[in-house]
Amino acid sequence: MSELSTVARPYAKAAFDFAVEQGALQKWHEMLSFAAEVAQNQDVKTFLASATSLTRQGDVFVGICAEQLDEHGQNLIKVMASNKRLAALPEVLEMYTELRQAYEKEVTVEVTSAVTLDDAQQAKLSAALEKRLERKVKLNCSVEPSIVGGLLIQAGDLVIDSTLRSQLSRLASTLQS
Repeated sequence: MSELSTVARPYAKAAFDFAVEQGALQKWHEMLSFAAEVAQNQDVKTFLASATSLTRQGDVFVGICAEQLDEHGQNLIKVMASNKRLAALPEVLEMYTELRQAYEKEVTVEVTSAVTLDDAQQAKLSAALEKRLERKVKLNCSVEPSIVGGLLIQAGDLVIDSTLRSQLSRLASTLQS
């Protein structure tokens, strides 16, 4: 996976820089999202793995995505096809999204709780995280009853584990020492 990340980085950066220059961040996100979905289709993966010419691969891929890609998006696909990089499109999308979030000072935060958080709790948590992270926060909430209570919050490299399960584990290891 790290090899695809290395391959995807320059394409994501180029697409992002061009999108910023053109004021089309959302449009590029939509184009890359569609192209990444196409690249993950099993029939398309099989086609890309075949021994067909790289120009033909680019033309077929652009043909599939034709209405979803503008001229510049089609050029990106053709360049990636000529370099045998179409399989990296999902990673390009992921890196483009990270670049966009950093540019827009936005972060996606994964929140895991033992019970479903209501709207008021989510709003309060979001406000507190925005203050701490100094960014606009988008919450992705999930429920995991095994954590017993508390929250597990993940925002990039930051992890805040205030779950009852982890506190009990720390207490147990302290008692055993």
